[in-house]
Amino acid sequence: MAISVETFFLSPDSQGTLQAQIQQLIAEGILSGRFRRGEKLPSSRKLASHLGVSRITVTLAYTELLANDYLTSRGRSGYYVSENAPVPPSFSPPKEREDTVDWSRALGRRFTGGVTPDKPKDWANYRYPFVYGQTDPSLFDHANWRLCALQALGQKDFTALTSDYYDQDDPELVEFIARNTLPRRGIIARPEEILITLGAQNALWIAAQVLLTQRRTAAIENPCYHALRDILNQSRCHVEPVNVDKDGLDPARIPKESDVIFTTPSHQCPTTATMPMTRRQALLDRAREIDALIVEDDYEFEMSFVDAPSPALKSLDTEGRVIYVGSFSKSLFPGLRLGYLVGSESFIREARALRASVLRHPPGHIQRTAAYFLSLGHYDALIRRIRDALKSRRSIMQEAIDHSGLLVAGKGAEGGSSFWMQGPSASNAAHFAQNLKQEGVLIEPGASFFSSDTPPQNFYRLGYSSIPAERIPAGIDKIARALSQEQNWP
Repeated sequence: MAISVETFFLSPDSQGTLQAQIQQLIAEGILSGRFRRGEKLPSSRKLASHLGVSRITVTLAYTELLANDYLTSRGRSGYYVSENAPVPPSFSPPKEREDTVDWSRALGRRFTGGVTPDKPKDWANYRYPFVYGQTDPSLFDHANWRLCALQALGQKDFTALTSDYYDQDDPELVEFIARNTLPRRGIIARPEEILITLGAQNALWIAAQVLLTQRRTAAIENPCYHALRDILNQSRCHVEPVNVDKDGLDPARIPKESDVIFTTPSHQCPTTATMPMTRRQALLDRAREIDALIVEDDYEFEMSFVDAPSPALKSLDTEGRVIYVGSFSKSLFPGLRLGYLVGSESFIREARALRASVLRHPPGHIQRTAAYFLSLGHYDALIRRIRDALKSRRSIMQEAIDHSGLLVAGKGAEGGSSFWMQGPSASNAAHFAQNLKQEGVLIEPGASFFSSDTPPQNFYRLGYSSIPAERIPAGIDKIARALSQEQNWP
């Protein structure tokens, strides 16, 4: 029996090359039992015509499946599902079961119920994606990342690819961070003082687990990164929100009972305020006065295109009080999930032990790929390209905002990739954000950033890292009109 060519179609959401997609279509058909042993596949010419691809693409896919024994070739007759092809599983569907467990009692702890908002996974399908933290494919250096990944797969790096580091990290990545990345922030650290993490959020979680107990107090910025607040609530420590102003966290407002102070001095999250040097020193003095530690999340320091980045708090620290959090996930791409912690050796030793008990270490291949991308100069070239693009987009966005009459609550003194916006006091950002989706516009409501049972509803964040420059004015105009309509509703 011949398999109809109409059975095959390429999904627009499929990933990989056309050849790989065709191979996957056929393999899935065999593994699911839809294509059976001995059945004939359409000719390469017929399938190519049906799918709208070249004949050589289909031929190469067939050849690869032939080599893997999914297909067999019979002279001039064509390709057939091989007699040696994997057999689809044969079993009866399980009987419907009744869950008799009382999960309200069985769960020892709960981790749901946080304030971290859901972000649309299909953000790239929107015409005006003012989303924060996503990668612009037009800027990312995919070709060189791919080459570095292939290089990391080579025989020379077999150990880095396959070894269980247990509680250690790729020495090449650690060396690059120590000798290149950190000195740019004025930080000098030994390998024993550096730990690779699965992004900045994992770094914050490790720091919270190591430093805080139910009897200790964490001071956090208000508003702040909402995932940090979730992390601290899960740790069961006492949390003291400290309101920020135009210069970020005010040291004078930090409660004296604080044990750990979490701060984002370079680009306060989400207001983007940059902490001036006098306040940075005052923060270190306050930490010394109350004998507290500081966890510095230095995200987006690379995105300083308006002015040179201010020195990191860690670079001013002479007592080992500051624990530094860095991330490549923000500057490269969020799916990378690669960050690092820098702190005193005693802290890093405990952090390393905790990480080893949970996930051992980030994948060796990812670490080595990143090490090559950094050391070969691709990272610096990418950052320069991103800075130039963000500088241009920020200028266009500022002009559009000024023209529309929207109110900027914070835009970062040194750069960054977002504006912190404030709507009229009676407006509800979550409400008009839903309406804007219908017009292809994505914005981020700001209520989740605030530590309050009744947070203000009129703040929102506009990112410009992922929206083409030419679409910014039209998108801003739609936001302004949506806000205007919101004010006229009863």
